[in-house]
Amino acid sequence: MSILVNPTTKVLVQGITGSFGGIHAQLSLAYGTQIVAGVTPGKGGQLFDNQVPIFDTVSEAAAATGATASTIFVPPAFAADAILEAVDAGLELVVCITEGIPVNDMVKVKRAMQGAKTRLIGPNCPGLVTPGEGKNSYGGCRIGIAPGYIHKKGNIGVVSRSGTLTYEAVWQLTTRGVGQSTCVGIGGDPVNGTSHLDIIKMFNEDPDTHGIIMIGEIGGSAEEEAAEWITNNCKKPVAGFIAGATAPPGRRMGHAGAIVSGGKGTASAKIEAFRQAGIGVAETPSVMAETLLSMM
Repeated sequence: MSILVNPTTKVLVQGITGSFGGIHAQLSLAYGTQIVAGVTPGKGGQLFDNQVPIFDTVSEAAAATGATASTIFVPPAFAADAILEAVDAGLELVVCITEGIPVNDMVKVKRAMQGAKTRLIGPNCPGLVTPGEGKNSYGGCRIGIAPGYIHKKGNIGVVSRSGTLTYEAVWQLTTRGVGQSTCVGIGGDPVNGTSHLDIIKMFNEDPDTHGIIMIGEIGGSAEEEAAEWITNNCKKPVAGFIAGATAPPGRRMGHAGAIVSGGKGTASAKIEAFRQAGIGVAETPSVMAETLLSMM
């Protein structure tokens, strides 16, 4: 059916009264997402867009509305506290869109979240979309900033460190008449909440996900770890693309985590790991969907 979220998921928005948070809250509402609350300290009791109640705290919002998921549009200096507030409120899923959170802050968040039931997607990510049944797949669940209209309900799972490449893979599938179960942008920061492997495992267990596109980039070892697991455990076809093949060694490229050091995290090493795992390798971003569909 989907992973992480579905059309019945109740979502709250931390930072809903900010310009960026407000715009994307409206877009999610238009997509059919059940945005049931907003959170902005000091603005409790107001309404957003004349329909969504605003609360001072996440715990108040969750208790009053039954929200189980949050999306965070909070400035970097306050984003770590916003994540931990959602964790303390016992939410099942937190999606942090914020870019530029200090790495040390995220290290503290990761440590504080050990043993918590909350799953964090991000930070510095586009969020996730489970397409719905309606026209242009509206009536689904959109958490974050991904363009809802490019999605189509179907059976392909997409997981990516890159926001724009997520959209590219989704659009390639949709224009070929192939829909998606859930599309997840996990973000490109070096310290994040959810890895490729975490999402691959969920897709592997989801009966309505029949194939997977995994998009990675230089830096770190997350893609190799996912490939190693896929070798012996994944029952479904997987196609992959690695961005950054032409990046100069030692130079940060785009995401904070996209840096190669000590000979590790190179594009060639990741591509070789994909090939050894039986993952179909897309040589360019323009053939990501084609590569997977040829395997199916």
